[in-house]
Amino acid sequence: MEYHHRPHSPPPSDDDVVIIQMNAAAIAAVDERSSTNEVDDAAAGKGGGLTRRTFSQAYKMKHRMPLEFTWRQVALLSFQSLGVVYGDLGTSPLYVFSSISLDDPGEADFVGILSIILWTFTMICLVKYHVNFKGNMPVPVTHLASDINLKFHSKKRILTSKLLKFLEQSTKWQAVITYIVLAGTCMVLGDGALTPAISAVQGIQSRSSSITQAHVVLLSVIILFILFFFQKHGTSKVSFTFSPIMILWFTFVAFIGLYNIIKHYPPILKAVSPHYIIIYFIRNKRAAWETLGAIVLCITGAEAMFADLGHFNKSSIQMAFSVIVYPSMILAYAGQAAFLVKNPSKLSTTFYSSTPEPIFWPMFIIATLAAIVASQALISASFSIIRQSIALGCFPRVTMKHTSGKHEGQVYSPEINYFLMVACILITVGFKGGPEIGQAFGVAVIFVMLFTTNLMTVVMLIIWESNIALASLFFVFFFSIEGIYMTSLMNKILQGGWVPFAITAFFLIITLSWTYGRSKKGEYELANVMEREEFIKTVTTRSRVPGVCIFCTDMMNGIPPIVRHYVQHVASLRELMVFVTIRVLPVRTVLPEERFIIDKLEPVGVYRCIVQYGYMDNHNMEGDDYVASVIASLKEIAENDDEILVLDSALINGSTFVLGRTIIKMGTRHNCLKRFFINNLYRFLQKNFRSNMSSLKINPGKTLQVGMLYEI
Repeated sequence: MEYHHRPHSPPPSDDDVVIIQMNAAAIAAVDERSSTNEVDDAAAGKGGGLTRRTFSQAYKMKHRMPLEFTWRQVALLSFQSLGVVYGDLGTSPLYVFSSISLDDPGEADFVGILSIILWTFTMICLVKYHVNFKGNMPVPVTHLASDINLKFHSKKRILTSKLLKFLEQSTKWQAVITYIVLAGTCMVLGDGALTPAISAVQGIQSRSSSITQAHVVLLSVIILFILFFFQKHGTSKVSFTFSPIMILWFTFVAFIGLYNIIKHYPPILKAVSPHYIIIYFIRNKRAAWETLGAIVLCITGAEAMFADLGHFNKSSIQMAFSVIVYPSMILAYAGQAAFLVKNPSKLSTTFYSSTPEPIFWPMFIIATLAAIVASQALISASFSIIRQSIALGCFPRVTMKHTSGKHEGQVYSPEINYFLMVACILITVGFKGGPEIGQAFGVAVIFVMLFTTNLMTVVMLIIWESNIALASLFFVFFFSIEGIYMTSLMNKILQGGWVPFAITAFFLIITLSWTYGRSKKGEYELANVMEREEFIKTVTTRSRVPGVCIFCTDMMNGIPPIVRHYVQHVASLRELMVFVTIRVLPVRTVLPEERFIIDKLEPVGVYRCIVQYGYMDNHNMEGDDYVASVIASLKEIAENDDEILVLDSALINGSTFVLGRTIIKMGTRHNCLKRFFINNLYRFLQKNFRSNMSSLKINPGKTLQVGMLYEI
């Protein structure tokens, strides 16, 4: 397959092209399918002066320019990240100590609890999520693709290549990794439904006995409704609104913590010594182990820290954490522990009881606003994760609206937004804002972290090519820490911990059904694709009538079987047939002269065209202008005047768009579970979610939809 690019204009500036992430799976798939033809053509010296490029090559040449940020841009993104990424992690002091249940705690207990918090927060939030574990030497990379075949080139690369080869050849382990990824993804979505349900307005009850729990729940529901309604305005506007609130929050909790340390118990900082953790467990034994289920709440939000990477960048997230978040949290927890050493009876209301009386109401307002902001990290992460899952074909297509012309990763999905809103409100009302929400929250957080640890180890070995000893140390160390917390939280399953598993199961059924259905659809199309000879014979034996027929298809190579089905049921074909595939690139816009990548097929009058759009482009195919632009592109590869006359004639005689609609039916030779997934779940998702062509604006009067049953 050869594609011809239209002449390039000068590349856009950095302000015009912002690349956050690209669908590597799709690009790699195209490379694999077209590599054989490229090698053959290059060896034969073909091309006739025209540059031969696959879609992926053209994409990489034009759009893979690395984006560099100035320190001002990084600082601005760091400021914005406070209102999106760190709301959840930053508001943990609201409920960590108050969630702990311990009989007659003393000074040694609070010092031990603080020591656990400090070391957990440091190891998980700072080391695991911010330290570079790549382990590569700081020298230029000089590896070539052929180096992998050298027996003594590198022991590390031999090990990596063996592991990579093992995974590539083992469908069983590929399935295991896929299921872990999908389960972790779904657990994050469950986390996203639980985070907003935790309310900061509980503290208001400590000031008035006339305020009941029902009032707290009602106020929480109102706040949730406003929060989710505000999402449609986009991450940028939300973050500029929320970031000042978080600046106030981090400033207040840091100074209140410092005040409590100085006033109540300055030696509390000795908790940096981990031996107090041992003393704490010796003193409290099983009770100490049970408190880990509450202490783990100090790292809630860390699990989604880099799920918002598409909204910001790595440096800005790291800067905000190191400069503002980390020191503020250390002071906040230390101050609360110092206060409890002198006031152990206030454990259940630690945060508001430790707040100095003169600033209680200002702090209550800031805390309530900060708790609202806390929900934003997981909401934004949910949008990003669903978008990435759709791009990889693991989730049905939902509406994705790009809310920024500068940052491709800033998206909003109305369907996901309203699902999370309903789930949050049901959880809040169902549990009446009680401690069960916190227990469910902790379960979701620790399981997401366990999934992350497993997958990070695979990435370190396969992608980063880290030293196996470093990767093993990473896995054993963090899996041990998170595993200990997980064993404590398993006791909370019946006390609200089942909620994240229920939400995960709901999304996992959707993702597995869709992924399995898409794989079966792809297998059928690959097995039943029209061969070149069959297609030529079919077209040449049909009468041709004037006009243009545009087939919209997902396949960039080969003729899909639905074309055979269409040809069998029509008496004639248009004189000009164009197979069109739509690709959305991770750039803001594609210039008109770069819109089309075209190729000539056989027989005469048949072409293939890949239409490229940026994420902010309007996919408008209405009117004659669009068809005229396609014809103009085809003229550029016309070989003679007769071919140009045929193209002009076809344009004058009108156009028709043909869209395929496939239904998969699994036969009785498969087991009942597989049939249920395909014939019921996948078909339901097909009917009720958006199709691949739903974003296209095509004149209904010129559209013909062809249905076909895929029997597998």
